[in-house]
Amino acid sequence: MMFLKSRLGWAFTLAAVVAAGSLSTMAYRAVACPFCSAVSLTFSEEINNAQVAVIAKLAEAAPQTDANSLDVAKAKFEIIKVLKGEEALGKEKKFEAVYFGDSPVGTTFLVMGIDPPNINWSTPIALNERGIDYVVKTMELPATGADRLFFFQDFLEDKDETLARDAYDEFAKAPYSDVLALAPRMHHQQLINWVKSPEIPVSRRRLYLTMIGAIRDPKDTVVLEEMIKSKDRQTKGALDALVAAYLTIKGPDGMPLVEDLFLRNQEAEYTDTYATIMALRFHGTEEKIIPRERLLEGLKLMLDRPKLADLVIPDLARWEDWTVIDRLVELFKNSNEESSWVRVPVINYLRACPNPEAAAKIEELAKIDPDAIKRANSFFPLGAAAGGVPAAEDKSKEGEAKTEEPAAAVKTEETPEKKTSDAQPEAAKGPSANSSTSFRPSPPITPAPTTRPASSPTDPTTMLAGRLAPGVAAVPGPPVRTMPVLLGMAGAAFVLACAFWALLKGGQRVTG
Repeated sequence: MMFLKSRLGWAFTLAAVVAAGSLSTMAYRAVACPFCSAVSLTFSEEINNAQVAVIAKLAEAAPQTDANSLDVAKAKFEIIKVLKGEEALGKEKKFEAVYFGDSPVGTTFLVMGIDPPNINWSTPIALNERGIDYVVKTMELPATGADRLFFFQDFLEDKDETLARDAYDEFAKAPYSDVLALAPRMHHQQLINWVKSPEIPVSRRRLYLTMIGAIRDPKDTVVLEEMIKSKDRQTKGALDALVAAYLTIKGPDGMPLVEDLFLRNQEAEYTDTYATIMALRFHGTEEKIIPRERLLEGLKLMLDRPKLADLVIPDLARWEDWTVIDRLVELFKNSNEESSWVRVPVINYLRACPNPEAAAKIEELAKIDPDAIKRANSFFPLGAAAGGVPAAEDKSKEGEAKTEEPAAAVKTEETPEKKTSDAQPEAAKGPSANSSTSFRPSPPITPAPTTRPASSPTDPTTMLAGRLAPGVAAVPGPPVRTMPVLLGMAGAAFVLACAFWALLKGGQRVTG
């Protein structure tokens, strides 16, 4: 029972640490590598979250125990090197920890612990000499900056998959500005070889394309153009990062190619079109290479494709292009079963527009589809963005619209790559000309997330998004409050603790 109490204490503490770490990671990733998605916590993050971290060797394997016992036999370890928490350990050189592996005696491990002086030890992670050297050196690196990334780039695609994964995650969580600062010291030809190799996973290829874009060598456009024009789905698997890198190097002169292939082309696949839009968003927020007016020209080509027009309407509002009011109103009026989801984004675009005519247009459209007005107000209750016109509120009885005062703007950090399965109440009935849906079905692949550090719930891009597309942050609801977040963290800790207890109990039966 003492063991169970100890394990539950570790589980609760670990759950709290993970929950807190997740919140901090969400905020941190607001400025992370724009097309990268981290796989797990890095060694550095795990050590930072622990109070004690050591390199230890297995001195004695755990003995088998009775299957009916609540106690789990522990293996004995001998500390070789203390990485963190020397004061908490004192003169202690040996400890016991739960280990279910079959590594031979003498194997070295990274082991972390919490809650000294009665330390609860985590599951040991086997490391060879090279892995130990890697972990030790990571603790000597600066917390951020190009010098930190310079160390990890030598382990990208390392033969040791554990080190390769950790190095990738370090890049995926690094600020984009750090990636740019590393450009003069990147292994250029190696990156080219990796992006051309079909053996490299798409997730990692996105990082390498981003790095190639950061180098900005004009000769690379030949390789990138060939990949963009390829008919092979594997080659175009990282199209968002591919197009972004190409435009980073080519600048405005690269826009005609991607427009003709993916925006203007009515036959372009949805996934390719969306990936291109993601690349343009990246350039409109993270880079200043292509004037925003030129990016808007490309995005407005989507208004000629009614089925996909709702993908770009939030961007037009966020970048304050109010030149397409009449075109959007026509899209609203002419929408059918295949494009009805454009209606809510159109209404929200008009709500954000500061021009007086926008309010009149809302009144006009409310007579055509009052349900669209109601949905816009229900799913986006924060009102128009600062400087926008008041939001329209549907009158359920008269079927008319009236204006209401915009809600106060509440700035919060956007959470990239957040997915949701929520649908509107009417969604189950299917789209129709007079009953538009807000969410379009996701494509079969998931493009990498893009970051929009300047966005907020009142930002038109997040506020006006009529449906959730893959890789786009979820549409925010009312302002996030502290208590639900804390309750959620407590619930997560409880679930993890119960799962940990069940795992240990089940493990005892197996070992018996």
